[in-house]
Amino acid sequence: MSNASLSPLPSTDRPDVTARLRDALLGASFTADGLLELLGAPAYAALSRSETVPALRATRGDTPLELLVRLFLLQQPVPHARVGGVLPVDACLESGWLDRAGDDEVAATVDVRPYGGPGGEDWFIVSDLGCAVGGAGGIGNHAEGVVLGVGGASTTLAGLTVRTPVSAALDLGTGSGIQALHAAAHATRVTATDVNPRALHIAALTLALSGAPAADLREGSLYEPVADDETYDLIVSNPPFVISPGARLTYRDGGMGGDDLCRSLVQQAGERLNDGGFAHFLANWQHVEGEDWTDRLRSWVPRGCDAWIVQREVQDVTQYAELWLRDAGDHRGDPAEYQARYDAWLDEFEARKVKAVGFGWITLRRTGAAEPSVVAEEWPHPVEQPLGETVRAHFDRVDYLRAHDDAALLEAHFTLSGEVVQEQVGLPGAEDPEHVVLRQNRGMRRATRVDTVGAGFAGVCDGTMSAGRILDAIAQLVGEDPVALRDRTPAQIRLLVEQGFLEPA
Repeated sequence: MSNASLSPLPSTDRPDVTARLRDALLGASFTADGLLELLGAPAYAALSRSETVPALRATRGDTPLELLVRLFLLQQPVPHARVGGVLPVDACLESGWLDRAGDDEVAATVDVRPYGGPGGEDWFIVSDLGCAVGGAGGIGNHAEGVVLGVGGASTTLAGLTVRTPVSAALDLGTGSGIQALHAAAHATRVTATDVNPRALHIAALTLALSGAPAADLREGSLYEPVADDETYDLIVSNPPFVISPGARLTYRDGGMGGDDLCRSLVQQAGERLNDGGFAHFLANWQHVEGEDWTDRLRSWVPRGCDAWIVQREVQDVTQYAELWLRDAGDHRGDPAEYQARYDAWLDEFEARKVKAVGFGWITLRRTGAAEPSVVAEEWPHPVEQPLGETVRAHFDRVDYLRAHDDAALLEAHFTLSGEVVQEQVGLPGAEDPEHVVLRQNRGMRRATRVDTVGAGFAGVCDGTMSAGRILDAIAQLVGEDPVALRDRTPAQIRLLVEQGFLEPA
């Protein structure tokens, strides 16, 4: 399927029509909250799985909102006469938001999905037809230049991005413009790039229809459209990270060998970041025979940057190939062609000695520290989004620990973080637990094993006593040498601070 099969896009030169369309959508409660109320939770959730039947059943009436859901979200033609009372239909036809379908109906030329901003904003994400709900979702063979809507990866990246006021933000591979839209809410200037000119056009529509300031939109791959002397306080990218045997689909296949695209994206970010600036990436990486994946990722981190790398999922090469073959709809096509493509993926992995593929988040922060901190960990368990504040706090704790040696830690005061619970694990009836686990109920929702001293220490941290005095009291209570306890406990305190169980008072 070629770009020729993609529908013409609405004009970006008619801001008056876009503003009138936005007013009409809001007037009919065509918003995230309005959709949830109309459809109900099950049908609303089904949309994220690319299942439209429940929503179609819920919009069989004749209200303005039902009409707009069928038109812009479910791609159903609607009567021209009926939509004329809801939208500026003639202006929308003229500017390309709508097209005529038969003698007396109109159809949308793009998908429009209501999207709630973090501050309660009513935004709209524009994408190509058939791509608004659930991203791609294996809905068929996509055209090469197709632009997807909001998928799980998009919302994951938006949720883990640090949201503080900044002067300049850069969105690499903007796609439908969702990351640029988020950045526009707290950045004075937003630059968005994409190798696909159609994506830049759609991103402009997303920003305009959402009532957001326009971004500086530039065509090109990775950092190519950015001048050498341009730097940013925030860089975000949900890149085409799929490790595939070819650049078949623009929205997912980067066209570089293996995980080179993600590596290049991360390595080149350091020189583009201002001091204290953050860069957030979603990425896939190869697990290569004889190599620790954390060593591979550590080698990507640019000089002068702290990094926090979290591996969220690992798939073996067969699972990975099947996932993306389904994404493209290949499982519904010719079996011989499906087998050939499957073989090509496995040939590629075999040639590179890849046994599995990891997926996760990479966050960089530009630092002037002599020894940057690089934390690479695996955490496949549920987390609580948004995580932006959790990410910012992680790097604050990195700064604190870097500035405090063990002696300073013992002089410091700490408080137990909110919503931390203690779990004791052991055989039924045993006098003492085999081990004690501290568990967070917010943010990363971490769990970490501690000894009885660590559990007792954390339990009395309320900011009133120094760490050293608490340890002296514990030593007296358990009959242990206080000097020995002071010597061996700072490492455990440091870990509890690093992971967010303890906060400096």
